[in-house]
Order: sequence, then structure tokens, then C-alpha cells
Amino acid sequence: MQNAGIAALGLNWRYLAFEVHPDDLRSALEGARRMHFVGINLTVPHKVLAMEMMDLLDESARTWGAVNTVRFEAKNQQGEWRPLREFGETPRDVRLHGFNTDADAITRALRDDLGFDFAGKRILLLGAGGAGRTAALKLASEKVAELFLVNRTSGKSAAVAGEISARHPKVKVILGYPTGKVDLLLNATSLGLKATDSLPFDEAQFSVSRSEAVYDMIYRPAETPLLKLAKGVGCRAANGASMLLYQGASALEIWTGERVPVRAMRQALEEMLGRASS
Repeated sequence: MQNAGIAALGLNWRYLAFEVHPDDLRSALEGARRMHFVGINLTVPHKVLAMEMMDLLDESARTWGAVNTVRFEAKNQQGEWRPLREFGETPRDVRLHGFNTDADAITRALRDDLGFDFAGKRILLLGAGGAGRTAALKLASEKVAELFLVNRTSGKSAAVAGEISARHPKVKVILGYPTGKVDLLLNATSLGLKATDSLPFDEAQFSVSRSEAVYDMIYRPAETPLLKLAKGVGCRAANGASMLLYQGASALEIWTGERVPVRAMRQALEEMLGRASS
């Protein structure tokens, strides 16, 4: 996806994947700084850990409490910090600028894939970890009416509820399953990645038929047991591919300063996911 965008922009860049143990994150970031990387993406479990390792945090990272995109910057002759892309020879003094593109990607994907309008809606959110916390805070900022939080450990969901109440006191946050219908069921857990996984909610306490729409952040497999169940009862349903696309496109825009070719990136992503599912 990123390489397709890079190619369409005519850049002599390459996007590569590296597996880094959490204990080695700081040294990996320092290595990327010294090797003059233009930027990097971070995924689980690095997004929260990286917060304290940045030289500067964008408002998006401060707001959502996680970093998934890093832009490397240096000072130009005028003493201004600018993206490394703008330099021929990179100065030795390079800083790490942390951003979060996940939060906006969540709401953009829900609008595009499900035609979802947030204000005044009731939402059941499954999972209060990194992705779930970001989703909860972002949904609350969109002025939903009620947000029901369900997590394997109650401590995490209670902590997220506290954050929401402090930032968005008009949003009603309930720990546990709702009674009656909801406008959206959003899965932010990892349940569904494996074929043997159980559903990410307790069927004794909630039925998918009580939700108008279902969104699963998992994008591989393309149809999780949750999405299959949702489609079977007539719910509007979508997986997390668009969320992945939009957070990646925003990251590429941060590194390049250019409008990115989302269509080319989407095509590459769909081809990759299609090959993975065949």
C-alpha cells in the first residue's frame, strides 16, 4: 500500500517492515534517526511506549495518547525544523516528531464504509486496549450520546471511561452491555484474527441483531466470524481495511507534504488482502 503510494508520487523511497521487540524500541528509533529514515510507522505494542521517546509530539499524539507515525526532521539554514525529505545532505541533528493518524482514520472509515453519522448515537465498543482507547476517545469527541465499553479486564475500561468523562462530560459512558438497540457495534479486540477465535462479545448478554451496523477493525481475514454473523442478520457491516488505508495515507502525507494517491494505495491494499484470503 505505502510502496504503491510512493511509486505514484515518483519518489525514490522504499517502505519496509521490521520486527522490533518492545525492549528494543528506543534503540531501533535511534538507529532509524542515525540512518536518516524519512519516517516510520509504529504498530502494537509500540504506540504508547513511543510517546516518551519522541522529541516533539504533534497535537494528534497528545490528544489520543499514542504515536503511530514518526517524521524525522532537521534544521534548515534559517534554523527551522523541516522534514528530512527537504534536505540533500542531512544534518547530524535530527529529531523525532510523533503523530497519530489512527483516530481520524477510524471515523473516516465509518463514514465512508457505513455512512455513519455519530452525533447522538448509541455505540457498543468491544475492547479498551490501545486501539479501543483511541476509538473510544475519538467517538466521544464526535458527540455520541452513549458509549458502552466492554473489555476483558474491567480496569482498562474503567480507566477509559474516566478519561472520557473528564474530556467529554456530556457523553454518557456505561461499563457493560446495553439494553435495547445500538446504532453501532465496533470491535477493537483481536478476536477474529484466528479461525478458531470465539466471538468478541458474550451472546448471552448481547445479540448482533440489536445493532444497526457492525464494524470490525480486523481486516485479515476480510470476513471475521463477527462480520459473517452481522451480515447474516441484515446488519450493515465492514472490516478494518479502510481504517488501515486512511491511517497509512495520512502518514505518507505527513512524510511527503503532498496530497497522496489514495486510489492507487487502496488498489494495492485490496490486491494484497485478496491474495492473503485466497
